[in-house]
Amino acid sequence: MRTRRYPRIAVQAGVLALALAVPTANGRAQVDTAQTQQAPAGQQQPAAQQTPQVEPDRAAVTLRGRTLFFVQERILSFTPEDRARAIAERLERLYKDPLSSLEPVNLEEGESTTDLVIGDRVIMSVTERDARAAGRSRQELAAEYAGVIESTLQELHKQYSLTSLMLGALYTLLTLAAVAVILFLFSKVFPRVYAKLDAWRDTRIPSLRIQKLTLASSSRLTDLLIWLAKAVRVAATVIVLYISLPLVLGFFPWTRGYAATVFRFISTPVGAVVRGFVAYLPNLFFIAVILLVTYYVIKFTKLIFTEIGKGTISLPGFYTGWARPTFKIVRLLIIAFTAIAIFPYLPGAGSDAFKGVSLFLGILFSLGSTGAIANLVAGVVLTYTRAFEIGHRVKISDTVGDVTDRTLLATYVRTTKNVDITVPNAMVLGSHIINYSTSAQTGLILHTGVTIGYDVPWKQVHELLLAAARDTENVEEDPAPFVLQTSLDDFYVSYELNAYTDKPQLMAKTYSELHQNIQDKFSEAGVEIMSPHFSAVRDGHQVNIPQQYLPKDYAAPGFRFTPLQNLVPKS
Repeated sequence: MRTRRYPRIAVQAGVLALALAVPTANGRAQVDTAQTQQAPAGQQQPAAQQTPQVEPDRAAVTLRGRTLFFVQERILSFTPEDRARAIAERLERLYKDPLSSLEPVNLEEGESTTDLVIGDRVIMSVTERDARAAGRSRQELAAEYAGVIESTLQELHKQYSLTSLMLGALYTLLTLAAVAVILFLFSKVFPRVYAKLDAWRDTRIPSLRIQKLTLASSSRLTDLLIWLAKAVRVAATVIVLYISLPLVLGFFPWTRGYAATVFRFISTPVGAVVRGFVAYLPNLFFIAVILLVTYYVIKFTKLIFTEIGKGTISLPGFYTGWARPTFKIVRLLIIAFTAIAIFPYLPGAGSDAFKGVSLFLGILFSLGSTGAIANLVAGVVLTYTRAFEIGHRVKISDTVGDVTDRTLLATYVRTTKNVDITVPNAMVLGSHIINYSTSAQTGLILHTGVTIGYDVPWKQVHELLLAAARDTENVEEDPAPFVLQTSLDDFYVSYELNAYTDKPQLMAKTYSELHQNIQDKFSEAGVEIMSPHFSAVRDGHQVNIPQQYLPKDYAAPGFRFTPLQNLVPKS
């Protein structure tokens, strides 16, 4: 194959133009080639004025990812890349045919080229320009290329030979059989392990205890061990399949490249995770130290506030009832400070995605926690105003009951009907609160009213009401009960009985018993308790007193008529 020769003057002009395009250190273009020839012998040119070595274009001839050699010169319109690709395609057709026999590479000399021929196929041509670019003679370069091609083809042809393919099929069958045997053993061994572990429940697998404290029961530990055994089975199955798949793919030359690819699919991310974990170990150690210190700080703080709550430690102006809620507030502040300290050391804390997610969560929390923050602030205010304590009988708005628990967000009240009611602290703070328990410390006054007609002396009414109070359980004798006359109405007088008690939790029972005693005392004395809507015409009417309190010979009086002249005053 003949090649076209370019004039020498064109080459020199191209080199001169390239030299003119290279800037010097002080920004001026220099004709390096001409100055190099004019420099005196033995004088070294400055580095900025030396002629740059132009690296010629070259393309690699590769087979199965292996570089054989490089071609650097074009032939007519064929660039080095076109030549390298054509040579590789011709060689691939030779070694991929398992039924063909491999022939040696022959060199055929031409006028200006040396052709590398296998059988009747011309693989490539080595030109004089190729030899000059390599700095060797054409025949030497062609012989070197022929040796590389022949040795590579022999190696690859063995991989694609019929014997190699049959061995690959045999190895594949053996591998699949081994995988099937291993999976079969898994299906037999692991169920027995599960059954054995379950049989050891509450027998050979004891509960995890520290003195009398049970950290984990035997049943829970057994379930954990069975779960771990199942996880081991899944992991072992995945490992077996992962090892066998690249192994099978590697037995055949067509899929051998995919074996490495499949292996990289797992090894690359796993390696990245392992390297990332190793690189993150210093930060992880720092976070572990912070969490450990925080844990013991919280334990120490809890110990201090527990002793304050018991009264062992007393602080001036600090009530024992403040200990528990104050500890919760301090613990929240400690956890918040710990989160702030740990945040910069979290994985990806400096990334834009992490910052964006943090900002989104912050906005979401701010918009969605308005009510919660209001309840939280109200809970703090209620704590330090000491409006009530756990166990107190209170009335919050229309709810009457005992306080069973109180948190920073809500107050829990159990009514006299054993109904548990959760009242948000913001509602508690916005309502009026009646604390019967604190009033009972100085004497809680129970009061009830009756209406009695004007025909009954008020002193008798007072005596009857006070006697009813004295006979009532849970009513204190000191201070003594007292009666108030609250109004003088058209048909009756309103009396109010007031009695002291120190048991506000029994208010309902005490009121009921007090009312019973009032009815009994008035009935025994023959005094009617008038209703606001009741009036009586005495003549001919039965007295409104229970029958058992009337005399045995009692009879309803008849009507009495008075002469009309008795109604007219005498002159």
